[in-house]
Amino acid sequence: TAKLVNHASHVSSRPGAGQVSGQLTPVTVRPLRRADATDSPSVEQASATSNTDTTEAAALPPAPSGLGLQIHTAPVYTVDLPYVLQLVEGQNPQVLYARERIQEALAKVDRADALWLPTIRAGVNWNKHEGRIQDVAGKVIDTSRGSYFTGLGADAVGAGSPRVPGLLAQFHLADAIFEPRIAERGADARQFGSQATLNDTLLETALAYLELLKAHQELAIAHETQQNTQQLVELTGNYARTGQGVAADDDRARAELAVRDNDVVRAEEGIAVSSAQLAQRLSLDPSIRLEPVEPTIVPIEMQSLEQPLPELVASGLMHRPEVSENRSLAAEAAEKLRREKYATLVPSVVLGLSYGGLGGGFGSNFVNFGDRLDVDAIAFWEIRNLGFGERAARCEADSRLQQARFREMAVLDRISREVVEAYTQVESRRRQLAIAESGINAAQSSHERNLQRIRNLQGLPLETLQSIQALAQARREYLRVVTSYNEAQFRLQRALGWPTESQRQESPSTAMIGFDHNTAYPWANRSVQQQSDFAAWIAT
Repeated sequence: TAKLVNHASHVSSRPGAGQVSGQLTPVTVRPLRRADATDSPSVEQASATSNTDTTEAAALPPAPSGLGLQIHTAPVYTVDLPYVLQLVEGQNPQVLYARERIQEALAKVDRADALWLPTIRAGVNWNKHEGRIQDVAGKVIDTSRGSYFTGLGADAVGAGSPRVPGLLAQFHLADAIFEPRIAERGADARQFGSQATLNDTLLETALAYLELLKAHQELAIAHETQQNTQQLVELTGNYARTGQGVAADDDRARAELAVRDNDVVRAEEGIAVSSAQLAQRLSLDPSIRLEPVEPTIVPIEMQSLEQPLPELVASGLMHRPEVSENRSLAAEAAEKLRREKYATLVPSVVLGLSYGGLGGGFGSNFVNFGDRLDVDAIAFWEIRNLGFGERAARCEADSRLQQARFREMAVLDRISREVVEAYTQVESRRRQLAIAESGINAAQSSHERNLQRIRNLQGLPLETLQSIQALAQARREYLRVVTSYNEAQFRLQRALGWPTESQRQESPSTAMIGFDHNTAYPWANRSVQQQSDFAAWIAT
């Protein structure tokens, strides 16, 4: 999370006009705050904006501030990507649930380690008998007797050992040997599973944040198109009133304006829905409205495509916690199989010790009170169901081991597919970016030329309607491509297991191809202390 937040800090600190390169400054994460608060935004903008490439500045219009949605009157809070990701780790229910499962698994380890330790029991018992009873010689006699016992143990009646020993250790030696190992493998699997849950939740939250950005940008495009259409309505109305145009053109323009008004309302709805979905990820009140600090959405690059695809697949298989989780589950199944194989070779053990005071006598007389000590040590071997039960238990454990191995193979195949799929999406959508941007330039030029023709009285205002529609369509297409490209970048990082810089440097394959980490990974310039802190967090 620290690594992803660090990168997101660079992404959030891009200049607001939509620039895609230049000197970046890390963000300053601040608590959740009202959008109308007097403090400055939580993103420190880069100071050297003059050196930034602004070729994409006009690709998308900035989202308007103070949208004034009428869907609800709940307070508005501004958030940025670093703060959102930090909030997920601290209070998302799925992440917290996965962590609690780790605590449960660790408790099972402690219980398995204490399996051979005795249980302490103390109590008191009173026994009274009247009438016939059979003695040890087989004779049936008629007697009256009573006894009383108190101390470590209970149910001390007659000449036998107490049926409730004071100290009792009862276990199968195979369980005492293998159960701790089984529990440890299960705890390892829970820890890796928790990390996988965190990675998945971070991805889902990042995608939800991108959807919120997209929704705000949809509203900005809808407002721009609405304004262009409103300008067209004014022109067609003037032309119709002066006789230079016809009323039908004015009606057509007004019908188009009604459609664009609905686009604005629909975009406002999208913002409210996206905000509620993001609030759910953050376990916040869904009635509040979250707004991103970024004025526009721009392409981000988290992973360079210079590294060969096979090495990226190998990196994903190396760093994904799901692989380690399933290997731990397979190791757990292997320990269970070993336990079944050795079960008949080692005994079950029963150790009992009781100490207390015993007294009794004929009738209702209780005399001769004194100390009593009983020690029992039992070891026995067991073959269940004439051996058929043992064979069935071993076959069952062996089948579970094979299932775990097949499940691990399926996970490896899925991870490989996810890396290839995300890599292909990033590569394809990067090419789509240039195409979509050229479409915006052409649509913008067409719209300006049509307006110029109208100003020069060389055409009717309605002729600009198609250029307005084309410009809106081009902007939405570019927005779709940028959003999908950013989503693919996040999916690729998640598919690779969010590898740390030290892990990439230790990989001999990346060193051989001269991989530029600083270019591909903006968070690669972290301090040594930050890297060691993150490595320590991963280790724990």
